[in-house]
Amino acid sequence: MAHLLGAHNLHLEYPTRVVFDSLTIGIEEGDRIGIVGRNGEGKSTLIRLLSGGQEPDSGTVTPRGGVRIGMLDQGDTIAHDLTIAEAVVGDRPEHEWAADPRIRDVLKGLLSDVSWATRVGDLSGGQSRRVSLAALLVGEWDILFLDEPTNHLDVTGVAWLAQHINSRWPRDSGALVVVTHDRWFLDATTLNTWEVHDEKVDSYEGGYAAYILQRVERERSAAVTEAKRQNLLKKELAWLRRGAPARTAKPKFRIEAANALINDVPEIRDPVTLSRLSTTRLGKKVIELEEASVSRDERVILKPFTWRLAPGERTGILGANGAGKTTVLKLLEGTLTPTSGRVSRGSTVALSLLDQRLASLEEVADDRVSEVIAREKTTYQADGVEMTPGQLLERLGFSSRHLSARVHELSGGQRRRLQFLLELLNEPNVLLLDEPTNDLDTEMLRAMEDLLDTWPGTLIVVSHDRYLLERVTDQQYAVIDGEFRHVPGGIEQYLALESQRTSPGSTTSLPQTMVAPKELRPGSKEHRLAEKEQQALSRKIADLSARIVDKDRVIAAQDQSDFEALATLAAERESLQGELGVAEERWIELEEALS
Repeated sequence: MAHLLGAHNLHLEYPTRVVFDSLTIGIEEGDRIGIVGRNGEGKSTLIRLLSGGQEPDSGTVTPRGGVRIGMLDQGDTIAHDLTIAEAVVGDRPEHEWAADPRIRDVLKGLLSDVSWATRVGDLSGGQSRRVSLAALLVGEWDILFLDEPTNHLDVTGVAWLAQHINSRWPRDSGALVVVTHDRWFLDATTLNTWEVHDEKVDSYEGGYAAYILQRVERERSAAVTEAKRQNLLKKELAWLRRGAPARTAKPKFRIEAANALINDVPEIRDPVTLSRLSTTRLGKKVIELEEASVSRDERVILKPFTWRLAPGERTGILGANGAGKTTVLKLLEGTLTPTSGRVSRGSTVALSLLDQRLASLEEVADDRVSEVIAREKTTYQADGVEMTPGQLLERLGFSSRHLSARVHELSGGQRRRLQFLLELLNEPNVLLLDEPTNDLDTEMLRAMEDLLDTWPGTLIVVSHDRYLLERVTDQQYAVIDGEFRHVPGGIEQYLALESQRTSPGSTTSLPQTMVAPKELRPGSKEHRLAEKEQQALSRKIADLSARIVDKDRVIAAQDQSDFEALATLAAERESLQGELGVAEERWIELEEALS
């Protein structure tokens, strides 16, 4: 493979610490590299150094002559007075960029839900981030550096981005270097992993899963070495404890060697298992939603649906940004009353919500962490062992010095972990998590999942983190076009439904044609196109209606004791019904525009 970029003897330090020291590393043609490590170790700094966005204190970064480098930083770099069109394709004529398959793919994958003429300054933070990503991806690059590219992307967007990256370059050409906490995305797109820690970078072959396997093997080997070391220590201590005459007669260096071993041995502490905190017993009834719907300002957010949560249920909720996932959580929490239908709760339900805004920490922002914990309990029982607040916090990555810090002084990830801990210490039996992975690195995500893996209550998770959902939930529901529906095929089925919904002939091919105008002048080009689209939709609606009738006949003839086959058929029918609903809504939009 040809060499693309090399870094030699990089050194960078800040007033309080050294970030990198004597770091030498390179990027070759065909490299697909994922960068992992704890927050604050220097992952983003590393790709800024390599991409030329930041200068090292010493050392050199040398790209091959003519290499084109593209970089997505976490900051907002696009001028707010530009339209989306200007930000993404500049002043290129429409016939030129519209004929480019890559540009069309990027626009459909990232910007199909926004108006092409909207000013960047009028977009939400998530939309602006997607514009920055789109503006980068429409360009030609030999090396792409991406810093948290999946932020503000839903499950569908992350899947699209992985597919785009994988098809962007021929094999053994181009290079990708990505910093992300999305472990599914790492496995889907990378072939090598760099772990940043302790001023250095360790390289592993393979994506995230392969990295974990290799790291476990390294730690296992280290554990064997440590076990031998501990045995040596025990022998040394046994020798020292022999009779006083013998001990004082031994050479002094032997005693000093033993003391050195003792000083170097870390403190032994029992693991803290927060997932086994006592929980209030749940009865048969948890939370039931009967024909519940939500509308706001004549807009239907959730169509009527029925859902009965079971004790110990572990469910993930999928959906695009703004689809209504958080609205479902608010119905369960009781902070939102349905427009129609009803919500009822069992008498033993003790519910906690981990929200996106860290609202539960606002009242204690000026308090010290130790004070906040002390208000909950002074001691805790885990596995029959009494634990201190400091030991509990340590499980989620806090050190003893954090106990004296005030809550507002903590980083975003630390506040997130503290909030999660406080919710668990309330001993709920129903736990609602709304994007719980925000601001957490992969180390803390593993710690959170470790707690949730064996948590015994009812767990409902809203997240775009596919890895987390597949790890800690047993089933998924989705909010699609206002319908709350079960997806027995999981995330793959949801992605298939979304793909069908946005397939050619739907309303999301390009941002410019996202929504039909309210009025179309008869005889105009737009009027003729709308008429053609409506005719095609009429044929599609008739075809889908016929297929649903056929599917009903198959379901009726199916062996009613074959639950697996029935579930598959029901899912297929539901998928057809979803397509039909989308087609009918679009037909109505066009009818209003043409009338």
